Amino acid sequence: MNIVSFSLIITGVLLNAIAQLALKASVREMGEIKLSLTGAWPVTQQLMLEPSLWFGLLCYGVSVIIWILALSRVDVSIAYPMLSIGYIVNAIFAWYLFGEALTVERLTGIGVIILGVYILARS
Repeated sequence: MNIVSFSLIITGVLLNAIAQLALKASVREMGEIKLSLTGAWPVTQQLMLEPSLWFGLLCYGVSVIIWILALSRVDVSIAYPMLSIGYIVNAIFAWYLFGEALTVERLTGIGVIILGVYILARS
């Protein structure tokens, strides 16, 4: 895998991770969203006013374009597992931004992911 291909994959993964964090930020103050027909419209209206929702959706859109560029250069069997890098980014930033737990078990899982991505990237 060359540097351009790797850069496209990492950029797509990071944009996807940022999108997840932005979506989380957009619902953070709302709490748990109840699934009901009567509550759907007020929740939708509230979400539509959240800038972080729109930023997250924009990041998703751009990440899809980047990902298509990456897939045109790299086998999907190599590129797709690289998405697991997003788990690492999200775990660390969710801990930092939202105070989510970063337990020994999660850190161990992150270590396994890093090892797997390293082995995959070298293949």
